Amino acid sequence: MSPETDNYNNLRTFFNEEYHSLRAYAKSKIDNAADRDAEDIVQDVALKLFSRANNLSPINNIAGFVYNSLKNKIIDNHRVKKERIDIEKELETRLIEFTELLYGKSANTYSDKMKNELKKAIMNLKPLYKNIIIAIDFEGFSYKEVSSETGIPVGTLMSRRHRAISLLFNELKTKRSIN
Repeated sequence: MSPETDNYNNLRTFFNEEYHSLRAYAKSKIDNAADRDAEDIVQDVALKLFSRANNLSPINNIAGFVYNSLKNKIIDNHRVKKERIDIEKELETRLIEFTELLYGKSANTYSDKMKNELKKAIMNLKPLYKNIIIAIDFEGFSYKEVSSETGIPVGTLMSRRHRAISLLFNELKTKRSIN
């Protein structure tokens, strides 16, 4: 047997036998994480290892290699992940910031009715406009991140967001005067 085949077979056997232990290890290293997150991490590591199995030199210590890869993936996830704050509070804050972007800052706060109208107006936008508003203004992604994820040029994304804000402003202008 060649080393390439040995690596693949050894990895497959190890993952078949130790999958639950790997998931439990990942879950123990993630703070307040759902079971799904740990499983996703193990799946990501498995995919990466299996896709590279034929390019690696012979792996002598499969368990150490896999657990070290899993540990590195968890560390990478912690570095990339923003601190999780109460999602409702964060979305409410972003909604207020977005409302201020549309109308400018005001000494008084916006009514719950106006906030609900804004939520409805955003949900009624065409998907290409709604998606960019949600990604940039509520989820905190940068144009560059959205561009690399979707393949849409940054300039196009900026134009779509500008158009979406214009549509929202026009939609809410009449509702604002009513309130």
